[in-house]
Amino acid sequence: MKTRLEDLIKTLKKLRDPDGCSWNKEQTHETLIPYLLEETYEVIEAIENKDFELLKEELGDLLLHIIFQAELADEKKHFNIYDTIFNINQKLINRKPHIFLNPNDENWKPGKWETAKKIEKNRNSVLEGVPKALPSLTKARRIQEKAAGVGFDWDNLDNVFDKIYEELDELKDALKSNQRNKIEDELGDVLFSIVNLSRHIDCDPESSLSKSTNKFIYRFQLLEKYMVSKKLNFNDHSLSELDLLWNKIKEKLSSN
Repeated sequence: MKTRLEDLIKTLKKLRDPDGCSWNKEQTHETLIPYLLEETYEVIEAIENKDFELLKEELGDLLLHIIFQAELADEKKHFNIYDTIFNINQKLINRKPHIFLNPNDENWKPGKWETAKKIEKNRNSVLEGVPKALPSLTKARRIQEKAAGVGFDWDNLDNVFDKIYEELDELKDALKSNQRNKIEDELGDVLFSIVNLSRHIDCDPESSLSKSTNKFIYRFQLLEKYMVSKKLNFNDHSLSELDLLWNKIKEKLSSN
C-alpha cells in the first residue's frame, strides 16, 4: 500500500515539474487554503449523508491537499510527508502511554489529559491550541471541552438548562435597554450556553444547525412551489396565514 502513497507523491511532483501543469506549479501554501477548506467540508457532507462511495472520493481529494502542503514544504527543505506521518504516530503513542508504554500511567485519566497537553506544548493555558479560524459553534464546543477536561463543567443537565434560561433573561433585559453592544454580548452568551447543551447531550452543534437549516430550506421551497401552483403571492398574506400553510406542509411531510 505504501507504493500507492509514493505513486501519488510522484504524480504531484510531475505536475510541479517545470514541464508540468501551470496551475499546480504556481500554487503556494496560502493559495491552497480555500481548496483545502472546501475539500474538508465536502468530506463532512459525505459523512453526514452516509454516502460512502462519495466519502471514498472526497477523502482522496482531501489527502491530495495534505500531500500537496507537505510537498511544498519538502521543496523548501522544511519537512516531507513521511516526517508528518512519523510525528503523528509518535504523538498517538506518547499521548496514550497506558496502552503503548505503561498501563499504570495516569495521564490519560479525566482531568489529566488537557493538563498533560499543556505541559507538553509549553502552553500558558489549557484552552490554547484551538484554531482561531474554526467556525464559531465548533470553536465554542472545543473550548468548553478543554475546560471540562480539567473539571470546569456542570455535572447535570438541570444546571445547563438553568444557565440557558439565565442567559435568555439577560438577553431580554439587554433588548429593553436597546444597547447594541450589550445585546450582541448577551446573544453570544445564549448561543454559547446552547452549544454547552449540545455538548452535554452529545450532539454536534454545527451538524445540528446545518440539518435544521437544510430542513428549513426544503420546507420553504415546498411552500414556494405551493404558492406558485395556486398563483398566490407572499406579500398578499399575513404571517399567520403563511404559518398555517407552513404547518400543513410540515404535517404532510411527517405523515409520509
